[in-house]
Amino acid sequence: MTTAPPADGSTVTTAVAVTTARSRRRSFRPRRALLGIGGIVLLLAVWEVVVRAGLIDARFLPPPTEVIPRLFQILGLADFWVAVGQTLGQWAAGLGIALVLGCVLGVIIGLSPFLRRATHSTVEFLRPVPSVALIPLAVLLFGVRVEASLLLIVYAAFWQIFIQVLYGVADVDAVAMSTGRSYGFSTWQRVRDIVFPTTLPYVMTGLRLGAAVALILAITAQLIIGTPGLGQTISQAQNGGQYATMYALILATGFLGILINAATRVLEKALLSWHQSVREEAAA
Repeated sequence: MTTAPPADGSTVTTAVAVTTARSRRRSFRPRRALLGIGGIVLLLAVWEVVVRAGLIDARFLPPPTEVIPRLFQILGLADFWVAVGQTLGQWAAGLGIALVLGCVLGVIIGLSPFLRRATHSTVEFLRPVPSVALIPLAVLLFGVRVEASLLLIVYAAFWQIFIQVLYGVADVDAVAMSTGRSYGFSTWQRVRDIVFPTTLPYVMTGLRLGAAVALILAITAQLIIGTPGLGQTISQAQNGGQYATMYALILATGFLGILINAATRVLEKALLSWHQSVREEAAA
């Protein structure tokens, strides 16, 4: 008759070490990183070849060998970081307002069948309206001020979050809600202990989408309206014929978007470490 090996301390330590090593291998995927870098290098190479071959006038689209050095020069300028701070300030303020409004209204309307039916047509009418179509309204109301940018950012990001919250509230287990009522839970307790955990993954998805849209609208408002920030700096470089600087600033906005997306991903994984979707992604 065979006996199972004893579960001594060495066995447990070995199991923990193996699990940790596997987690590190999963978290670091060199092949994926190399593929991403390779794609960027390929894009830059195509850009360089197209310009050097004369297919595009180099006066209006300088090659990356001119744009990238200019980008590093810009990174050392104080005015650039001031513009970045202005853009991030408008982005954060607009996204924060949209997050609060989207979550509060989404929960209130989502929990009420009457309100969902009453607002359905209005939501479906307003949601497809492009935020840039509100630029004339924003200028008329606020002129060339930060409030004009905030109006566009809030409007665009709000729908991303609000719709996701509605989906999350609709996904709440009706049996759990009935059980909460049976145990005498107040409305706030049901929202906190039942609705919020179910809706949180949807909120994080809406936040990630809204963060990207908010950055796009912040830059757009600065470009068109002229509110201070990276968009205004890009417009000034274009008007001054400084095309290498203009494209360097455009690349900077792209890198800023990548950083924002990475930050929201990290926040999502931190807040949803208990959720099945995050565990499955980590195990993949």
